[in-house]
Amino acid sequence: MKIENVVCPFCGCLCDDIEVEVDDGKIVNVKKSCGVGRALFLNHEKDLAEPVVYGKEASIDDVVSEAVKILSSAKHPLVYGLSSTSIEAQRKAVRLAELIGGSIDQTSSVCHGPTTMAIQQSGIPTCTLGEAKNRADVVVFWGSNPLESHQRHYERYSLFAKGMLIPHGRKDRRLVVVDVRDTVSSKLANLFVRVEYGRDYDIFTALRMLLKGIQPSEEFIGGVHVDKLKEMLDIMLSARYGVIFFGMGLTMTGGKYHNVEAAISLVRELNAHTRWSIEAMRGHYNVKGAGSVLAWQTGFPFSVNFSLGYPRYMPGEFSAVGLLKRREVDAMLVIASDPVATFPSAAVKSMMDIPVIAVDPKKSLTTEVADVVIPVAQVGVSAEGTAYRMDGVPLRLKRVVNSPYPSDEEVISLMIKGVERVRYSG
Repeated sequence: MKIENVVCPFCGCLCDDIEVEVDDGKIVNVKKSCGVGRALFLNHEKDLAEPVVYGKEASIDDVVSEAVKILSSAKHPLVYGLSSTSIEAQRKAVRLAELIGGSIDQTSSVCHGPTTMAIQQSGIPTCTLGEAKNRADVVVFWGSNPLESHQRHYERYSLFAKGMLIPHGRKDRRLVVVDVRDTVSSKLANLFVRVEYGRDYDIFTALRMLLKGIQPSEEFIGGVHVDKLKEMLDIMLSARYGVIFFGMGLTMTGGKYHNVEAAISLVRELNAHTRWSIEAMRGHYNVKGAGSVLAWQTGFPFSVNFSLGYPRYMPGEFSAVGLLKRREVDAMLVIASDPVATFPSAAVKSMMDIPVIAVDPKKSLTTEVADVVIPVAQVGVSAEGTAYRMDGVPLRLKRVVNSPYPSDEEVISLMIKGVERVRYSG
């Protein structure tokens, strides 16, 4: 059986044209996807997590019951992750965090959280990926290497994509790449600007000065000659419609959200001359949804605390890493994430000293150390659900094969019912 128009649950591109062939309940072939997406589907049955309580095999009912016991008795539990699961599960997770009076944070607090903070300060002149594909004749990738991180972005939405006003794709489009080193993505650029590490803010400031007719006093800025910046600005001003796609090269260097604010300011000022938009290159397939769900449910996109019975927002104060490093939480529920592989060592050491519950379809470093492991069906493969593409467009993910385990949404719903029983029976 061939299933068409399958959405790939890997990166923020959410490619929705994948063809999956299923034979006798198993995925036997995948077409149109990148190598990572193909491997995701074909290897979905490998390295599956198993229900475990304190190192011993258990049933799903047992692991959920133990998770409820841990969360109900904790004074300050932390719910973390959410970027690789469905909108429906994310909504349930917010409800659970509210019930247990804990904190809830999502993975953007360690990646594109500064992007959200910049948008809160400045707003953002953004666009959909469809607009970029159909209209953009100049594309800038800043601090991003899409050929490795979002492998079909060039093909579907930017450099090679053919659109309504860009009928010949690459021939009609110019590419500028700004990065600290040569990458596979920069090799295809019409102009590559190598910036010194941590000097992006200076480059944005210089471009804004040149745009206003002000000559910088220095010949080199951020390791880039002013003449090269002028060449870059000329390309940007010649665009009928341009888009800046920026990655963690801006958000995870010294300037953090100030870098993104400067990028937004540049785009806003370019719009006095021609048409420009800016969009973040989001990583996990539904990290955009995690921030959106938290925002519409609580008013805040990440680092939310319910300990006083209402949502409070404070990046750093209520961020997962900060809470763990200060040892302010006494239990942790990890949903669709692997913080042991990504958090700083001080935060991981804190996790080792508290009960950790991991909800994940696959084995990971986090499931290896978790006290309770709850395996689930993988959204987009063995469970359906909704996700937000990096540009905020919602897409419906299909179930192409079955799983012996429930979905994230179903597991979190069981937890909510269990916590409610404990709370209201007491």
